[in-house]
Amino acid sequence: MTLRQELFVLEKKKIVKEKPVLVCLKIAVIFILAAFLLSAATGLSGCKSKDASGTVQESSAAIEETAPETAIATAETAPAETTAIVEEEAISDNINKFSGLELSDTVHNYRPLAIMVQNNPVARPHSGLIYADIVFEIVAEGGVTRFVTVYSSFDADIIGPVRSARIYFAEIARSLDPIYTFWGSYPQAYDAIKNMDMDVLDANSTAYVNYTSAGWRDRTRSDALEHTAFIDTEGIRKDGEKYGYSLEGGQSPLAFKIDAPEPERGNISEITVNFSSESYVAGFVYDKETNKYLKSIAGAPHNDFETGQQISLNNVIVMLTDIEGPIDQYGHMLARTTGTHNQGEAYYFMDGNVVEGTWARNSIFDPFEFHDTEGNQVLFNRGSTWICIIQSINRLMY
Repeated sequence: MTLRQELFVLEKKKIVKEKPVLVCLKIAVIFILAAFLLSAATGLSGCKSKDASGTVQESSAAIEETAPETAIATAETAPAETTAIVEEEAISDNINKFSGLELSDTVHNYRPLAIMVQNNPVARPHSGLIYADIVFEIVAEGGVTRFVTVYSSFDADIIGPVRSARIYFAEIARSLDPIYTFWGSYPQAYDAIKNMDMDVLDANSTAYVNYTSAGWRDRTRSDALEHTAFIDTEGIRKDGEKYGYSLEGGQSPLAFKIDAPEPERGNISEITVNFSSESYVAGFVYDKETNKYLKSIAGAPHNDFETGQQISLNNVIVMLTDIEGPIDQYGHMLARTTGTHNQGEAYYFMDGNVVEGTWARNSIFDPFEFHDTEGNQVLFNRGSTWICIIQSINRLMY
């Protein structure tokens, strides 16, 4: 019989001789004492003890109490090791800032050249667009689109047909801090361009801005004189040096990432942008295997004149803005090229997917900013980018 049992029996013998009230009190005291002894015994069995070496050891009872907490902690932390989402990081080391391509003997990091190129149907096919890092496309007068073609990574021996400048095309070019090159313009545009604090070369012999002799005409390309002008990148840089223009620098609107692996690529197979009419429909067909977009123009492959190679792109951007006009008797248009994020929607196509977002630009001296709907900077695939600027979402299909 244990000590607790003996005490219980003795107390019971005494209690039966006492008055009922006292009996109840005694019984209550006994049960309290028994409960205390039982609790103490249980507590002792779970206490830490030392072995012969003096090391503190946990008893099995203590381990059983802490095991569930350990299991919960493991369940919470284990997924971080196996299924954690790796956030995309911008690539910034040893790359061209306009294409994201790694610098090498063939990939340069020149100051960008922003060159005006015509897109009238009689001016096609184009020369040298396959070497451009970025191409901006937007309507000019009469629904005809023109390009601001941007060259930094690669040289091009023939670019064109080169065409005249317009104010908002010059504003787009100014976002890059480039050497802006074109073939003629009109007085109001020249005045505006001179106020943009931009290095400029005009292949048309005028007294308005600095002249470049890098251009030439190829009368075999068209019967219309305005579609026969061509130029090359090396000649532009040589003439730029004559005027003291720096051949380094520039500011890019793009930040870059690694291409998505094939299992993560989407299924948006075709993008169509209708700028004005069938002659100015830009199409982009996605190839999941190469992760590139093959460009078409007016329903036909957009091929380079010299090589026959179809233009392929790594990114397609569609920006929405305000476009007005004609604003004068010559049919000139007006487009907004600056604004805050709540003023401009944007759609970013890459990896077979689309990221919806906004664009912004504080002033004509700043680069464009591209963000998603949560305000995060959008990272693009390395390579070439085509930027379509339109006035209505109804002109975009995908």
